Amino acid sequence: MTLEDVKNDKEVNILIDNTERQLTELGYTEHGRRHIGIVSEIAGNILKELGYSEKEIELAKIAGYLHDIGNSINRVDHAHNGALLSYEILKRMGMSLEDAAEIMMAIGNHDELSGTAVSTISAAVILADKSDVHRSRVRNKNLSRFDIHDRVNYAVEEAKIQVDKENKKIYLRLKIDTEICPVIKYFEIFLDRMLMCKQAAAYLNIWFHLEINGTILL
Repeated sequence: MTLEDVKNDKEVNILIDNTERQLTELGYTEHGRRHIGIVSEIAGNILKELGYSEKEIELAKIAGYLHDIGNSINRVDHAHNGALLSYEILKRMGMSLEDAAEIMMAIGNHDELSGTAVSTISAAVILADKSDVHRSRVRNKNLSRFDIHDRVNYAVEEAKIQVDKENKKIYLRLKIDTEICPVIKYFEIFLDRMLMCKQAAAYLNIWFHLEINGTILL
């Protein structure tokens, strides 16, 4: 089974649409096809750059694409709900129980409130998900009505993940407009996520570094 099979599944698409609709109503940043597409691509690229197998790369892509569908039920416990939904969907689609369980475990551990890297796939999804900070995720374009999450995301003009396999390092490089949001505000809301990325990178036997405006901060 491939990522394209998952993308073409009607049930998956309905859940993605419901996720986007519900989180829009709740005022969250974008969690739809843009976000899950980016997470899927980055998760796969991380494992590819580190020399993992084609199968692991494809499982990471699928897990990244499905990681947020639990939001179609409720924002609370969305990682656990999404893990169970994905397991049942992938079984129905004919994926082996072993591979479906691997994806379920990765999705169930991607949220910083209850998860941690417990597998190669989960580590890649965590790094990919937490690196997607960018102004294109902000729906509200009225700066005077921004909450802290809107302001921090909107301040990020560029966000890139770079793997340095030779030196066993992975960099999250951000360009932030400090006139919109000072760097300290980024840490106020994203410190737990960055520490989660550090642990996920360690699981892959590499070091995580956060670089903001050319300065290494973590």
